[in-house]
Amino acid sequence: MRQYVLRRLLVLPVVWLGVTLLTFSLMHLMPGDPAELIARGKYGEDVTHEEIRRVRHSEGFDAPLAAQYVRWLGRLMRGDLGRSVVSGRPVLSEIAARLPATLQLAVAALLISALIGMPLGSVCAARKGTLIDDGGTVAAVVGVSMPNFWLALLLILLFDLHLGWLPSFGIGGVRHLILPALTLGTGLAALTTRVMRSSMVEVLSQDYIRTARAKGLAETTVMMRHALKNALIPVVTVIGLQFGRLLEGAVIVESIFGRPGVGRLLVGSIFARDFAVVQGCVLTFAAGFVTVNLAVDLLYAWLDPRIHYAKGP
Repeated sequence: MRQYVLRRLLVLPVVWLGVTLLTFSLMHLMPGDPAELIARGKYGEDVTHEEIRRVRHSEGFDAPLAAQYVRWLGRLMRGDLGRSVVSGRPVLSEIAARLPATLQLAVAALLISALIGMPLGSVCAARKGTLIDDGGTVAAVVGVSMPNFWLALLLILLFDLHLGWLPSFGIGGVRHLILPALTLGTGLAALTTRVMRSSMVEVLSQDYIRTARAKGLAETTVMMRHALKNALIPVVTVIGLQFGRLLEGAVIVESIFGRPGVGRLLVGSIFARDFAVVQGCVLTFAAGFVTVNLAVDLLYAWLDPRIHYAKGP
């Protein structure tokens, strides 16, 4: 286990180097001249060619791309992501102010996914071939197929405009979090249900499950102590891989519900051609994705002691 963790930690710098290279490339792939946009933020819309030239020189945009990347990487290692051309504030401060709202939404969506998908998938597996199984399967297919933006509009129409039970805009207490979390967590819950059902069906057909039942153990004990833990491995894998989809969905959901999170900041920065903020948001999402996938790999040892990390790749 220790050797596996060390190997994964040694691989992380290589992964991060690739992420930073792709993120840096965004500035030069996006339309528009970064020097001109920064000059407009400093001097106003009526910027002159001389002012653009000064900004290009001061920001290092006139240097070769390789030199620009090395300089940018050096600032990044010091925690300097640059400044926003819109607000003039450090990018790190802009992201730090909005990151709690995004993390709150992501954690709530994951909880909804687990609380709905795991029990529903287990019940469908235990009642395989019955109406309960068919109904759960249909609900899972509908949940996976429904786009986030469409579900968000339906929830707003029902719970805000018609019933008036829940607010649909801004950030506040738990009531402001329910609709965005339901929107983001429903699709993941549907996928979790399908994977949980398939995994439980396979586990329940194993010999040790039949042995446990032959010993006279209660069905609840068989499901919880013998079947559930072994069936969780594919589910944990899916949740880790779907974290990227969760961050992608946060961009849409935060924009629809007006939550001041990193996703909404990213959308606004793209339209404003605020390159430094776009780069910072992409790096933040990449950090979350890499961290969650590393944590998922480490969870395997607890879920299945038969996995020997020391001999893994």
